[in-house]
Amino acid sequence: MTAAATDRRIGLLFLAFLVLLVVALARAAYLGSVRAGALQHLADIQQVTTVPLPAERGLITDASGNVLALSEAADDVIADPNLTTSPMKDARTLSPIIGVPVLTLDAELTRRTGYAVLAKRVPVATARRAQSAIADPLSLTPDDKRVYPRSWTASQVLGWTAGWDGQGTTGIEYQYNSQLQGRNGARKVIDDAKGQAIDVQNLRATRAGKAIGLTLNAPLQDEVEQVLAGIGAQYSPKLATAIVVDPQTGAILALANWPRVNANDPYAGPSSAAVNNAIQDHAVSFTYEPGSTFKAVTVAGALQDGLITPSTVFDVPPDLQAYGSTITDAESHGYENLTTADILKVSSNIGADLIGHDLGPTRFNHWVHQFGFGAPTGVDLPGEDNGYILSPSKYSGTSMLNLPFGQGESVTPMQMATAYTAIADGGILRPLHVVQSIGGKAVKTSPGHRIISAGVAGELRTMLQGVYADGGTASGAAIPGYNMAGKTGTANIAIGGKYSNTEYVASFVGMVPANHPQLLGLVVVDEPQGSIYGGSVAAPAFQKIVGWAVPYLGINPR
Repeated sequence: MTAAATDRRIGLLFLAFLVLLVVALARAAYLGSVRAGALQHLADIQQVTTVPLPAERGLITDASGNVLALSEAADDVIADPNLTTSPMKDARTLSPIIGVPVLTLDAELTRRTGYAVLAKRVPVATARRAQSAIADPLSLTPDDKRVYPRSWTASQVLGWTAGWDGQGTTGIEYQYNSQLQGRNGARKVIDDAKGQAIDVQNLRATRAGKAIGLTLNAPLQDEVEQVLAGIGAQYSPKLATAIVVDPQTGAILALANWPRVNANDPYAGPSSAAVNNAIQDHAVSFTYEPGSTFKAVTVAGALQDGLITPSTVFDVPPDLQAYGSTITDAESHGYENLTTADILKVSSNIGADLIGHDLGPTRFNHWVHQFGFGAPTGVDLPGEDNGYILSPSKYSGTSMLNLPFGQGESVTPMQMATAYTAIADGGILRPLHVVQSIGGKAVKTSPGHRIISAGVAGELRTMLQGVYADGGTASGAAIPGYNMAGKTGTANIAIGGKYSNTEYVASFVGMVPANHPQLLGLVVVDEPQGSIYGGSVAAPAFQKIVGWAVPYLGINPR
């Protein structure tokens, strides 16, 4: 090879190296400038992780500090599918540990991603057992799990949390979610190439949620729930609900529903319909025609308007007929003279209509709204229904034959309990409440407003004592040594525009002691089987509840 050829070859090699050097420098410049941000982002994703730090959700307690809801430490089980070589095998190993179906786990472990959530809010010990079982693909992220220590107690009142973020979905958990949830924190974790943490930085501290203190009395709540369970066993109704109140403050001491539901597993049930029925708080969501418990409203209005007195005598015929309709009383009778007090005692439909006639449609409607019907009561619970009250402009010729004794309007148990609380508390109507403190600070409650005079309220309570006397509609529900006032209700259910002769709502509302009530209770039973009357179904339940409560709460006869 000549010297010239050698020099030419060396020159070509030098040129080639020079070109490669220029290309390398250009590539480095491109990556260091134009692509720098994107590459840094990719590096951060691979090496820097922002881990959320869940705030501890606030406690929910009863009036004595008994814990009804709390949060326990848990872990979210996270997988990196890129690190598993046998997804189905790992799925079969994990399934019995974390309680997720094998096929669901297999689908997650075969996803083309580096991050798959296999289970949320797994107890810490269980999560660690899962991680030990298949190690490499799994990591654990701190979380918390909502737990209800008493499981069944006041579950529809408390509600529960759900979703990936553990938000309140029903009850107190929903109504006060913003106070209970607190603020989550955040932590930055920097890993080396092997995935080992080399630096941890707290970006934001957690702020725990506030505790919610309820007015509920847990032992009384449990007793009320047991009484409703007895109604369920004996009469097999569609549902039953009960409310126990301190009428002097409006504090709800117990609020129970049947069927019961386990707050730790609220959606367990034989069918979706059964679950939907069980998870509802019927005290605020169930609407029904109240029947005879509404007669006290009719009488109250006529008393306050000065149209009648407790001793006003009415000539009560065997029936009333108008526009093709016939109104009768539960017990057949001839012509008789009944006082206002007698009309409430024996629960005369005809007598209530005669009083309603004296009031007239306009004043009757006025008093219905004065007692809070047709509008939310303002109780601090979600899902409250308005009920339905017919406007006088829509009254038919027979409306004032039905409305005065509680047919043709619908109410909620909460509305009825609130209305009778006004009678018990000297004529003051106020919203009932179940929350007494938030974050340790007392919640300000409404002082209410006067709807009837203290004198009229006292006259009503005196007349309502007759319900317990011989011949009264709840003569068997008295508690020896206590003067009590109350009213039964037995209402036909309207089906297809006609009132059923087989399906009823039985109810009872009462207070003790009658002259200065310290306790008020309402029991409502939808479609009881075997017996239908408020006096035989709901009144005995009220007697059991109050009979247990008065010695427990230290309420003396007066």
